[in-house]
Amino acid sequence: MRAVIRVLALLLAAASIPVHGEATFSERRTVTATAYNSLPGQGAGEDHSLAAWGDQLEPGMKVIAVSRDLLDAGLDYGTPVSIEGLDGIWYVRDKMHRRWRNKIDIYMGEDRGAALRWGKRKVKIRFEPLSQDVRTANR
Repeated sequence: MRAVIRVLALLLAAASIPVHGEATFSERRTVTATAYNSLPGQGAGEDHSLAAWGDQLEPGMKVIAVSRDLLDAGLDYGTPVSIEGLDGIWYVRDKMHRRWRNKIDIYMGEDRGAALRWGKRKVKIRFEPLSQDVRTANR
């Protein structure tokens, strides 16, 4: 049995199949990253936790907003993203005003202090663009 397990492990390693849920993404990009909250006085409208595609954001969600130019780069609604300096996988669920370019905004719930500590910085992100069919259906 040990020999079978060892052979399977070697085959998985040789095939570069991710192990333990590790995500692999084909696209890499450096972007400007800021942070935002769902607090009164932040964002437009009455409901500060309502995202651009209609999602209701709640503290603890791993969500980002993207500048509209990144939509065409494959960072469309639902795209999973790995962000340098942050754990886990984040998901595109919001989009930013048209004036921004090459930028993401990281949702930090109602923790204003965490957003301020994050500040503004350049980060590397990795993602797997959604298929054109999925991207068209999202709009």
